Amino acid sequence: MELEEKTKYGEPRKYDPTFKGPLQKRGCTDIVCCILFIIAILCYIGVGILAWSQGDPRKVIYPTDSRGQFCGQAGTPLEKKPLLFYFNIMKCASPMVLLEFQCPTTQMCVEKCPEKFMTLIKAYSNRKDFDYYKSFCKEGVTNSMAVTEILKSGLCPAMLTPSKPFTRRCFPALGKKGGMITVGNSSHFDDGTGKMRDAKDLVDGVKNATVVIEARQVVMKIFEDYTRSWYWILIGLVLATVLSLIFIVLLRFLAGIMVWIMVALVIIVIGYGIFHCYMEYAALKGTPGADVTLQDLGFQTDFTVYLQIRQTWLAFMIILAIVEVIIILLLIFLRKRILIAIALIKEASKAIGHVMCSLLYPLFTFLLLAIVIAYWATTAVFLSTSNEPIYKVFNDTACEHSRKTCDPANYTTTAMKAQCPDSECLFAFYGGETVYHKYLIGLQFYNVFLFFWCANFVTALGQMTLAGAFASYYWAFVKPDDMPSFPIFSSLGRSLRYHTGTLAFGSLILSIIQIIRVLLEYLDHKLKGAHNKCTRFLMCCLKCCFWCLEKCIKFLNRNAYIMVAIYGKNFCTSARDAFFLLMRNMIRVAVLDKVTDFLLFLGKLLIVGLVGVFAFFFFSGRVKAFEDTAPHLHYYWVPILTVVVGSYLIAHGFFSVYAMCVDTLFLCFLEDLERNDGSPERPYLMPESLRKVLNKKNKNAAAQ
Repeated sequence: MELEEKTKYGEPRKYDPTFKGPLQKRGCTDIVCCILFIIAILCYIGVGILAWSQGDPRKVIYPTDSRGQFCGQAGTPLEKKPLLFYFNIMKCASPMVLLEFQCPTTQMCVEKCPEKFMTLIKAYSNRKDFDYYKSFCKEGVTNSMAVTEILKSGLCPAMLTPSKPFTRRCFPALGKKGGMITVGNSSHFDDGTGKMRDAKDLVDGVKNATVVIEARQVVMKIFEDYTRSWYWILIGLVLATVLSLIFIVLLRFLAGIMVWIMVALVIIVIGYGIFHCYMEYAALKGTPGADVTLQDLGFQTDFTVYLQIRQTWLAFMIILAIVEVIIILLLIFLRKRILIAIALIKEASKAIGHVMCSLLYPLFTFLLLAIVIAYWATTAVFLSTSNEPIYKVFNDTACEHSRKTCDPANYTTTAMKAQCPDSECLFAFYGGETVYHKYLIGLQFYNVFLFFWCANFVTALGQMTLAGAFASYYWAFVKPDDMPSFPIFSSLGRSLRYHTGTLAFGSLILSIIQIIRVLLEYLDHKLKGAHNKCTRFLMCCLKCCFWCLEKCIKFLNRNAYIMVAIYGKNFCTSARDAFFLLMRNMIRVAVLDKVTDFLLFLGKLLIVGLVGVFAFFFFSGRVKAFEDTAPHLHYYWVPILTVVVGSYLIAHGFFSVYAMCVDTLFLCFLEDLERNDGSPERPYLMPESLRKVLNKKNKNAAAQ
């Protein structure tokens, strides 16, 4: 039965006395995909050049007035006018604002916001006031013009209200006094037509004009927190780096002890987290407002509010308790298999000790990924800002030309202006009708797809490079004498010279699956309101299937790259050989590979937990010794979350080398079992510690 099973998944490897590890004589693989990848990169560069020639990031940075000009842009006449002023903020209360993202009122750039109440009629009677008022009017207003002429021409607003600048825009300085909405310490104001209005009438206009104001305010506060705490964040990340290095060095000499200490510390850290959550939960008992549910509270921009709710700490406590129970159960059932995994980790530590520059390789991968991300982000910004300004007709009364496109340069002489005398041609949004603008969404899609392809290619290059270096260690009969002088550089050279096409092929398959997942998420977001139970179920099934498929492809790619690094065959052949090798040793795969991954994950969890706990006590001010040292922040969770995420990425960078080493040694170990039998002619190359655990012996060693 076992023989039939092995035949089903291909023939086991035969003994080859000439095999000494990664083959030096090899040819180029998957040439067609290599050519396709080069063409795609050249087209990607072309898209970037096109985007940079058409785009204008100033559209994101500066507010735009009704003429499509940028407020406060250096080197322009509006350089000293950085703020955007709305002629009639109450028109922003129109529901159309939420659809078109533009208030149907004249907007102009000003040097500073209005500081006092004033109507045009009252200001006109006082020379000094009128001179002040004209700073909020269009060009061309003179003292000889009548008020009616000025208002009819739309040259000035009918009134000014005390305003404050926020996100480079002037908004009424609303407040509360005795439970009533006020503006400029008054609950009423003259709207410029002689009619007194309540200050609360401005609220709807301000709300719609500031659809994203609260979000921007949060972003500004987060930015301020980063400026105050960046050096402490760097210290936390350096601490994570030092801890990761110390941990790896200790694994080199004390793998068994370190693994058990790591397991115990992870359980203790999570246990403390459960205890802390319970203490916070108990401390809030009886506190007014602490029993409000998260559902009733809804979304709040001030995230510290959630920490004042008992249900938040209860949720944290339950999540940590579930994680704790899962880890303990896994340790109970896998206690014997952990011993085998420890032997594999010891050998991985020795391999990394002989290839120390492998620990620095993640920095090279990170640099390449940073370049890919920067190019994608820059191209995306330029593409999204490469539209042309679109002007539309806005009016107060009924008009058949309302919301039609117009040209502000000659609008006053058009038939639309003649038929709708009170209408104006104002800047609405950025768009375009040219061929370039019609295919802009396609260029954005291509930008995203090439981002996935390039990022996966960089990751694959790192995996194949490390696999080649560690495979040369395993198959060296005398270590390190039989190893190349610079195993990392030798492996990197082979990967780029012979297997660029293979790397592109594997990363292309993965990118296609990832872009399908992105499209599914996009469709799910767009059709959220139109979903019924059946379509929602189908969408969930599709998303789940493609998530599983992505994980499977990543696993197969990883092992395929190891086989390519050793034998130099094409992607499909290597993927098949790796899959069959794993299937012929399915039990060992479950025993060694996954348990080792679990232990390395606990190592990352430990480093993140230690640094995260330290960051929490430091930035939250819970420890009196740090009260004067810690920076004063709007949201103390900002640096904590940054340190935690950064620590995980740093630990993941170091441990990914370990994981790749373990996976490579594991495949080599399986091939070793098939190629050799422990006889003097065919001795096992696996370390003695692994031979003892698996009850394997080299007969020549036994004879001695």
